[in-house]
Amino acid sequence: MLSHEAIAGIFPIILCLAGNIALTAGQPNCVCVNSLCSENFTCSGNWCFVSKHLENGEMVDKKGCLEEAHELCWGSITKIYGIKCCKGNMCNFNLSIRLIDDSPIEEDLPLKNLLLMVLVPLFAVLILMILVGLFVWKWAQSRRRHMPFGSNELGDVDFMLKNSLAGDSTLEVLLNDDCTTGSGSGLPFLVQRTVARQITLVECVGKGRYGEVWRGIWHGENVAVKIFSSRDEQSWFRETEIYNTVLLRHDNILGFIASDMTSRNSSTQLWLITHYHEHGSLYDYLQCTVLDVETCLRLATSIICGLVHLHVEIFGTQGKPAIAHRDLKSRNILVKNNKQCCIADLGLAVMHSQSNDYLDIGNNPRVGTKRYMAPEVLDEQIRMDCFESFKRTDIWAYGLVLWEIARRTIVNGIIEDYKPPFFDLVPADPSFEDMKKVVCIDQQTPTIPNRMFSDPALSSLAKIMKECWFQSPPARLTALRIKKTLKKLSNSFHKPKHSPNF
Repeated sequence: MLSHEAIAGIFPIILCLAGNIALTAGQPNCVCVNSLCSENFTCSGNWCFVSKHLENGEMVDKKGCLEEAHELCWGSITKIYGIKCCKGNMCNFNLSIRLIDDSPIEEDLPLKNLLLMVLVPLFAVLILMILVGLFVWKWAQSRRRHMPFGSNELGDVDFMLKNSLAGDSTLEVLLNDDCTTGSGSGLPFLVQRTVARQITLVECVGKGRYGEVWRGIWHGENVAVKIFSSRDEQSWFRETEIYNTVLLRHDNILGFIASDMTSRNSSTQLWLITHYHEHGSLYDYLQCTVLDVETCLRLATSIICGLVHLHVEIFGTQGKPAIAHRDLKSRNILVKNNKQCCIADLGLAVMHSQSNDYLDIGNNPRVGTKRYMAPEVLDEQIRMDCFESFKRTDIWAYGLVLWEIARRTIVNGIIEDYKPPFFDLVPADPSFEDMKKVVCIDQQTPTIPNRMFSDPALSSLAKIMKECWFQSPPARLTALRIKKTLKKLSNSFHKPKHSPNF
């Protein structure tokens, strides 16, 4: 057996002999590429070959004919030589050879395949980067829309931590600063998640068909945590949506802090976290508190101020849509320490925007409280496509709340026990038909005690009540008209009385 060095030595001789083989009639033609080829670069032989070998430090490629196949045709290809043979007319035309560790010149992939291999991954990466960029941009836009004007989330977090360390009231700094005209609602979304997970529930302070209300502690401060029942999930979604409306923050609207879904006892709970008011609801407050005329006016005025803020649409980039409450009652109004009220529970609220005449009723199947329903709701004649209709139902309910407050106001030493509206006309838990008979068919309204007409302020309140209870919705007072009347009444009540000059 010849060594590699011996084969390498005789390899050029074999190729030279192959190039000198005589043409034989009837033999197949082969492609011929070497110094001894004919002018048409063909030759004739029984076998065709293609070879590559190292000669004087350079790689030489040849093609030609063989009379007989050499044993090297089926030998191993090395780093310095190699040959392939085939039998057939011009069979070596597309035949190529590659030495070991040689660059793949003959067997390279087509250019288009190479381009695909390079460009497709690059294109995929580019598309991914564009999608990520769009997602980040959309997220940033959404965050900017819901953040208070001129603030940023990281700044708020840092501000929170600094105030906590300094012992200041974190909620008061973040949420109560310029509440009346503040441009945001609640904490930034990411901070909301942080707050919700830092709250410790202390005691249950209320229960209802919606779920429970707990007093919780966050950074040493009291907060109210409303935990919705699973059947009232839509109310949680709706209230969360509306509380995140820009410019909803107001002294007489319950202060919103955060909204979150959290897992407790292997079940998902829907939380709405708000300011905590120790006096509880107006319903609870009136049970045990006797009012003087000044406190009565203060409560009544603060409620209508909150309702006006809901009803009015504020235009501009930092504006708000008009909102109708649809479930106004003494249980959904909270009493603050300063003896003002704030309106809560916006789970049934309706929003309207004049700019595009869009009425957003939501998809909550829950209805309002039957005892406080206006006649047009009870007899199902309300125009569901008209936003003004919903505002007028709020005015009917406000008149009933005003009646509850006035009954608990002492005049000439006389006071009545707390009673809900229509207490003497319907059962404790009236049905829809009970209320429809009293309000729509009999057209009755709550009885106003005679003693109220002996006091000028309460007499004015009685007149407002009656104008809230007109059967015809357009005839009722507007919230703004009531607010102006009560403001004027309060100012005259506080006006100093000068002694006559003698």
